[in-house]
Amino acid sequence: MDTNDRKLTGRIGLSMAINFFTVKGCTVCLPINDTQWYDLIIEKNGKFRTVQCKATATEDGTIDFRCTGGTDGGVYDNALNHPIDILFCVNKDLFIWVIPCKDLLEAGVTRSIRLRTEPTTNGQGFQTYKYYRKLN
Repeated sequence: MDTNDRKLTGRIGLSMAINFFTVKGCTVCLPINDTQWYDLIIEKNGKFRTVQCKATATEDGTIDFRCTGGTDGGVYDNALNHPIDILFCVNKDLFIWVIPCKDLLEAGVTRSIRLRTEPTTNGQGFQTYKYYRKLN
């Protein structure tokens, strides 16, 4: 993903989530507006889960949970303050991470994570490599 367009980056993340969960045999449901804290709902075997999609084009793979916007671009909320089951993440290389939000909250992560495919050398930080997934 080679883009500085944040809206395009977000659309890429959402479309990859739809593809990923469809390939995994889930029914994917999209809300008809964008006022929910989730981007989609997945259903498999009668179990429903809410999914927040996050994509980043940054070199270091940072995913920020703070919600910003408005005329000044200020922080107005945090995605993890809402009932979301799964965080679906995509980095600039189109690699995928599927992270249960409860794992983030139990680890005390509230601001951001860095997407990694291998453990950190010092073992510190939230170990996102454990949640790295391949499409098939």
